[in-house]
Amino acid sequence: MAGDEKASLRIDKWLWYARFFKTRSIASTVCNGGRVRIGGKAVSKASQLIKPDDVLTFTQGANIRVVKILALGSRRGPAPEARELYEDLAPIDNQKSPKAVPIGNTAVRDMGAGRPTKKDRRDIDKLREAD
Repeated sequence: MAGDEKASLRIDKWLWYARFFKTRSIASTVCNGGRVRIGGKAVSKASQLIKPDDVLTFTQGANIRVVKILALGSRRGPAPEARELYEDLAPIDNQKSPKAVPIGNTAVRDMGAGRPTKKDRRDIDKLREAD
C-alpha cells in the first residue's frame, strides 16, 4: 500500500482479509469481546489499528492462534493470497476431531460416528455382559 495513510488497518478487517473468520462481523465480535491480543495486550475495540510486524494472539474455535502480520492487504482475496499476509508462529495440529474419551461405563465411539445401529447396540451389550 502506498503512503503513510495506509500504514495501518483495522484489526477486524485484517482478520477477515486473512480469512481467519468467515465474516467481518464475526471478526468484530471476537475483537470487541477482548479475545484478541496485540503483542500481549488485550484489544477491546474492533477499530484498533494494526501494522506489519505486530504479533496477534486469538482463539479460533478450540485453537489458539499466534500469527505475525507480514502485510496488511487491500482485499479479501483467495486463500493462497491470504496466507501471504501472515506468518503462523504456532501452527495448529491437522487433527480434525478430538479423540473419544471414555466417561464412566459408557461405550467409546469416535466423534462424528453417528448413532449406533441396532447391531452395534447388541455388540455393546454383549461386551458389557462379558465384564
